[in-house]
Amino acid sequence: MKSTSLKKKNGDPSSSKSAKKKYGRKMPRTPLYILLTFIVIQLAPALVVVPTYNYFIGQGLDPDTAEATTSGWLIVSSMAIGFIVMMILVLRDKNFFNIWNGKKAGIWASIGWGFLGFFLVYFGQIIASLIEMKVLGIEPGSENTMSLVNVAEVVPLTVLAIVFFGPVMEELVFRRVVFGSLNQTTNFFIATAISALMFALVHLEFSHLLVYFSTGLVLAFVYQKTKRIITPIISHILLNAFVMIIQLNMDKIEAFTKYLEGLQP
Repeated sequence: MKSTSLKKKNGDPSSSKSAKKKYGRKMPRTPLYILLTFIVIQLAPALVVVPTYNYFIGQGLDPDTAEATTSGWLIVSSMAIGFIVMMILVLRDKNFFNIWNGKKAGIWASIGWGFLGFFLVYFGQIIASLIEMKVLGIEPGSENTMSLVNVAEVVPLTVLAIVFFGPVMEELVFRRVVFGSLNQTTNFFIATAISALMFALVHLEFSHLLVYFSTGLVLAFVYQKTKRIITPIISHILLNAFVMIIQLNMDKIEAFTKYLEGLQP
């Protein structure tokens, strides 16, 4: 009885020893640093919007082009910096991804699930959009997506930030840090719901929360399935690339559709 009470008072020495063995003398703060990095890159551009805009106005750009150019270069620069910082943090913490019990999926299986995840996300968004339209009466179309497409037309390098930097960072934050941490302390369903909701809210399109929420659910599922962060990253990259290709070539697609309609007897 005495030894049991001492164990309760002082904590389980075996668990503390295993934690120290796995993480060293102190628990790593990498998840916190990654989360803070993500918050900073979301807010920091606001500090230089006005001087950047004035600079492009001074270069002779009209107000609309200057606004799009400002947005484009701030998106590219902030995401590039955030990506580099996160990569440094991840590479310094060898145990950052060691949060799962059981064997991880093979690399090729993980890549395959990444491609499958893209289709699951795509069909999930279709279902969510139909619910929004038929049940909630919400008009289809994303203002956020159209805004990014307009910026990408002025600053093409923005496509790199949208298709690569953004998905990688968001998966590190919402799948590894938020979902991964909650999954260790709660359960899969609670962790998935909270991480998906946070993923939806951060995109600031509250009328389309259901679409973003469904995306977060699928990405958490494929991460849990393979236990490799590369899987949801692939799915996310493919999704953003697909959207950007379609939107940037919408005029050509519509012209081709009209051409095909003209061929019909």
